[in-house]
Amino acid sequence: MSINHIVTPLDSAQLDSKEHYVFYHKMVDFCLKELIVNVQNQGLCNGREIIFFKQYCDLLLYSIEAMRVKYMYDEEDNMKIDLTDSGFPNYLEFRYLFNDLSLRDNYLDKLTSPEVIKTEFLDTLMRKKEPIKKNKLFQAASIVYYTSVQQQYIFNRFVQGKILEAPKNSQGKYLVSWSFYDVAYNRPFICFMYFNYDGSNVLNEKDKIYEVLKVTADRKMSLDTMAYAIDRKLSDVYPKHIKRIDLGPLHNVFAKDENEITHAILDGIGKKEIPLESYAISLKIDEVFSRSEFKEGSFFSKQTLQNWSDVVQQQYVFAPHRIIQMLYNKTPDIMNRLAKPPIQVSWLQ
Repeated sequence: MSINHIVTPLDSAQLDSKEHYVFYHKMVDFCLKELIVNVQNQGLCNGREIIFFKQYCDLLLYSIEAMRVKYMYDEEDNMKIDLTDSGFPNYLEFRYLFNDLSLRDNYLDKLTSPEVIKTEFLDTLMRKKEPIKKNKLFQAASIVYYTSVQQQYIFNRFVQGKILEAPKNSQGKYLVSWSFYDVAYNRPFICFMYFNYDGSNVLNEKDKIYEVLKVTADRKMSLDTMAYAIDRKLSDVYPKHIKRIDLGPLHNVFAKDENEITHAILDGIGKKEIPLESYAISLKIDEVFSRSEFKEGSFFSKQTLQNWSDVVQQQYVFAPHRIIQMLYNKTPDIMNRLAKPPIQVSWLQ
């Protein structure tokens, strides 16, 4: 394990009340769904890419909903929100979910039968006219969690997509996607690689391609460095275009990072210029393209490598109209450097 894979909860904050907890989950769920719709509407991904973008975001939404169920009535533990440039749950929360569900059968054997819980709830509400106790609600939530949440749908540190033929007019003949949750930034990233293959059947090479991507492209780094590393390790694969989407930070009342947009929103909320549910989402797209090829190595074992372009960096901000106006007033330099004017999204009601 490299130092990049070491993660601790120290840069995290606990949601200190169930009201905050419910509000946070509603906000993250709403923001991600707004992001999916508007990334498609703005043409930031092509038709094939947007399908994978939705799928990876759905895994993220599924995992966060699983956290909501897991912690809703738990009085002993609280979900941790990342304090660095993120706004998403700390990576350890995804790890806890995955490990937890590995022991599903052990927990299910110890849980009270759902029928018994239903009978107790009805008796308490209808006959005794009393509210349900928190420990009983936690029992019910645990039953829902362990019987309905599927481990294979939890967003893992690295999620591999399939190799498919690329759309027409793409830089390469094939397309492969993958996603990772960078443990240093506590943010999800989605990647696409268009490539050519010097062989009869690219699927014969898929295990090697997947392994190289998992080892080489599972964290944020300079995109041309990532591209060169992938190219060097796959002698029969010729990457032509690599695209990486950085989801976040999610700027909102729960964030405590040093990002200027976050500070502008927190300042506006503190002065009651904007409501508590105000938010903005940053999204960055980095791309590199193969400009030409060159050969490297000895006379008998030369490898064809790509000569990569400079990294094309594009930053976008998604926010409701009122927040966009405020950001132009408070952070004009950032707004003027965006690849497109800020993209308007809906208010969280």
